[in-house]
Amino acid sequence: MKIGLIGFGKTGKAVASVILQNKNFSLAWVMKKSNTLENRITAEYLGIDSEETGKIYSGESTSMTELLDNQPVDIIIDFSSNDGIYSYGEAAGERKIKIISAISHYTKKEKDFLASLSKMTTVFWSPNITLGVNYLLFAAKFLKKIAPSVDIEIIEEHFKGKDGVSGTAIKIAEALDLEKEDINSLRAGGIVGKHEVVFGFPFQTVRLIHESISREAFGSGVIFVAENLIDKKEGLFNFEDILAPYFIA
Repeated sequence: MKIGLIGFGKTGKAVASVILQNKNFSLAWVMKKSNTLENRITAEYLGIDSEETGKIYSGESTSMTELLDNQPVDIIIDFSSNDGIYSYGEAAGERKIKIISAISHYTKKEKDFLASLSKMTTVFWSPNITLGVNYLLFAAKFLKKIAPSVDIEIIEEHFKGKDGVSGTAIKIAEALDLEKEDINSLRAGGIVGKHEVVFGFPFQTVRLIHESISREAFGSGVIFVAENLIDKKEGLFNFEDILAPYFIA
């Protein structure tokens, strides 16, 4: 399947690296806002031995409709920004291109837009697309169901300079019926991302911890999601929709 990647920051580069090294998917192109690196070949830039072109385009000189008409893809993966969805959403929906969004924070406006696009094509959104953290989320909800009155604390750690509370931590809080104010945030050094859920029982403590060692974990998550969306039709999906069948005995 052919993939188009939107966003080429630190995480976007790591995701591109993983896709380029996967034999079941092809990185057709990368779209970024500025014209820096425009017309470069992704594999060459990242130093990866690959036959894929993965040419880098700039939104300043190439429109998404033009790119999708000239270089059609099966899936668009978005690691850009909150408003990036507006640059390609309608064009992708009209062409039945599957959308995988890994944006951490969306307002209600963007969420509603995703829902409208899901009537035209397959749309997947997760504020954290790593497989491990979503496994943690699934397990945490299961444990809360077993012990609904247990004390719960959420701790999230990220690199110094990351703005706002982690979107993943907010999603965990929502899933466990906690408030955003209950999340403990730590910012230090170059921490890629760590999420911990502490369950405090009277005489014991259970801790669920997920730590991203490198940003390539996001690429592995993207591949897992893409593989599980191949046969999906129109609709709005999240990680729980994909993981649930694996837990059926």
